Amino acid sequence: MKKKLLSFLLATTMVATLATGCGEAATADTGADEPAATTETTEETTTASGDQTVGIAMPTQSLERWNRDGSYLKEQFESKGYAVELTYSDNKIDQQVKDIEGLIADDVDLLVIAAIDGESLSQVLADAKDANIPVISYDRLIMNTDAVSYYVSFDNYTVGKLQGEFVEKQLDLANAGDKTYNIEFTAGDPADNNAGFFFNGAYDVLKKYIDAGTLVVQSGQTDFDKVATPQWATDKALNRMQNILASNYSDGKTKLDVALCSNDSTALGVTQAIESDYWGDVKDVIITGQDGDVANLANLVDGKQTMTVYKAVANEAVATLDLGIALLNGETPDEGLISASGWNFDCAYDTESYDNNVAKIPSYLLVPTVVTKDNLEKELVDTGYYTLDANGYPQATN
Repeated sequence: MKKKLLSFLLATTMVATLATGCGEAATADTGADEPAATTETTEETTTASGDQTVGIAMPTQSLERWNRDGSYLKEQFESKGYAVELTYSDNKIDQQVKDIEGLIADDVDLLVIAAIDGESLSQVLADAKDANIPVISYDRLIMNTDAVSYYVSFDNYTVGKLQGEFVEKQLDLANAGDKTYNIEFTAGDPADNNAGFFFNGAYDVLKKYIDAGTLVVQSGQTDFDKVATPQWATDKALNRMQNILASNYSDGKTKLDVALCSNDSTALGVTQAIESDYWGDVKDVIITGQDGDVANLANLVDGKQTMTVYKAVANEAVATLDLGIALLNGETPDEGLISASGWNFDCAYDTESYDNNVAKIPSYLLVPTVVTKDNLEKELVDTGYYTLDANGYPQATN
């Protein structure tokens, strides 16, 4: 790297981090979970002790989860003495390219990037590689480049698998006999490499029941390209579900049993459509999600959404911190980082599953958790990620 290696002070800090890093996850501040701005091209720079800077590029502030990610990452790196430049790009690909160009021009020592479009960063990351800046692909795999050093995410296939298994268990599909159920799928952004993993994880569980006729897709839409939702947008999911309901469930007797949604922002739109455009009761429809957004957790409490898969981004930030420190020290981390860091959450090291069309990217994959109304308090409140307001609705911890 262009700058001198970590000073003695930061080297000492790394030792402390490896011993205690993961214990910080439960107490990290989530102040960024405040209501998001509708538009933004923002950058936050904080000068800290030491001589190394971490550049963090997040997609947008319009989705609650990216506010959590950005906040946790910034806090974790600053707590270890690094300067941090944090950008949000308003879900605009060109803006994210410019943001990353700016971080490279600012001579950052490490890039942590959650890509808006995993296919669109090849050229700018070639510049990062030329500048000897290591790149951590955060949460979304960056494609078609040899500049990515590591990938940190949750086991994305397992996220979808958990959703599919939840539906399988709720309907007892293995013992359904002659019973049939209607299901519709809503997947994520085609530009997000994770979206395919989420969808395939769920679909692979349920396909045998679709093939057997136990699960029926009245719309006939089962291909990812047909069920995808650009930018994970709530309004797009709402409009698509309204069209499906009008075309297939408007006779007052055809029942929708399952709306399998890959994440919470799409689930929010699907739930709104079912509430407004479906003859039956939304509480009788199994609706899945992912992320634990506050509005969706309120729907869990009210019985409008059935489950969400929660990914503890505080833990993802801790894993990224320890990996980043190792890279800033000039190391080549491997599976040993997990035991050396003493993480108190489950994580697997994977060198085979995530191919970005140039190379198989070494990956640290965390394990997500199914959250329902019944275990919400145990999984989210008791762990410190959320509090309950006077009416029993979860609120982000501030």
